[in-house]
Amino acid sequence: MGVEQENRKKLGFGLMRLPKRDGVIDYEQVNAMVDAFLADGYTYFDTAYVYEGSEEAFRRCIATRHPRDSYTVANKLPEWKLSETVSCDDLLNESLRRCGLDYFDFYLIHSLEEDHMEMCDRWDCFSFMKRAKADGRVRHIGFSFHGTPALLEKLLSEHPEVEFVQLQINYLDWDDPKIAAGECYRIARAHNVPIVVMEPVKGGTLANLTPEQKQVFDSFEEAGSPASLAVRYAGNLPGVFTVLSGMSNLEQVQDNLKTYDDLKPLTARESVLLGRLVSLFRGTRSIGCTACRYCTEGCPMGIRIPDIFAIYNRYLYDGDLAAARQRYEALIDEGSSRASDCIACGQCEGVCPQHLPIIELLREVAEKIES
Repeated sequence: MGVEQENRKKLGFGLMRLPKRDGVIDYEQVNAMVDAFLADGYTYFDTAYVYEGSEEAFRRCIATRHPRDSYTVANKLPEWKLSETVSCDDLLNESLRRCGLDYFDFYLIHSLEEDHMEMCDRWDCFSFMKRAKADGRVRHIGFSFHGTPALLEKLLSEHPEVEFVQLQINYLDWDDPKIAAGECYRIARAHNVPIVVMEPVKGGTLANLTPEQKQVFDSFEEAGSPASLAVRYAGNLPGVFTVLSGMSNLEQVQDNLKTYDDLKPLTARESVLLGRLVSLFRGTRSIGCTACRYCTEGCPMGIRIPDIFAIYNRYLYDGDLAAARQRYEALIDEGSSRASDCIACGQCEGVCPQHLPIIELLREVAEKIES
């Protein structure tokens, strides 16, 4: 069975941004979200070895509560964690144990880009993926991608065994020269490789509009919610078989289900609206962090980088420096180190899928917020 047949309803539940209570995943709320998702006929869940607490949440809220044939699940191999003492087998088997499963329906080499290719090649990750599929621990193999179009073309040309590819696609990144979402999409289509879309609302950026953006959006009454417009944009692209949404509460689940139960194409007016929103986003100074939190696990100073960037972005939107400093100090009280504590080791920049100059940005935040 091909990957498209494995997921007949396009919406996928991303488990990266699960709700928390007092700093711990709120399993009771996740249960309600998962149950609503499955009850409406959706089946695709997405987790990863490096999503903090995500695999355990999958086991507790899905694997132990629902029949195995009622869902499919994707997981990922973090090639940057491989070493002489940690093998591909170790990481896959650990993920299976954490999730409480015997096999994954979909398994991806995680976040391939130029900086990760040396590790991928050194440990022969593509050969491992084929072996894992052959021995039954994996049913379909692919990779998620944050590199250049040239690298994507090379990988798809050299690895015809790849059954699908996961790409960052949203209306803001489509023509962005750094992300090159549109060009990567066209390459995948040229190779006839099915596509999973990640970051359709760019980590919440396209759902949480500035007052100026919201005013423009509200003038187009038929557009629904900002999030629904963004996920409809991704879901209507030919060749896309799943659109992942990292949902954080039941209201987001319900909004997505409403959108995908009757997925409508974009109208001409909505296409005009998207163009206006892109122009407004381009004119707004902000840090393009999607809060994936890959950077936080290995930070030797314990800096909660995405949370600091979120505070700074809000300041850039509203200009309220006093409020930003208050939020910043509250974050420090919760346990984060300060932006000025950065020792410029570069660990964060090596794993950032958005290729942000994090060290430079932390200096900027320290100069503005801490001074």
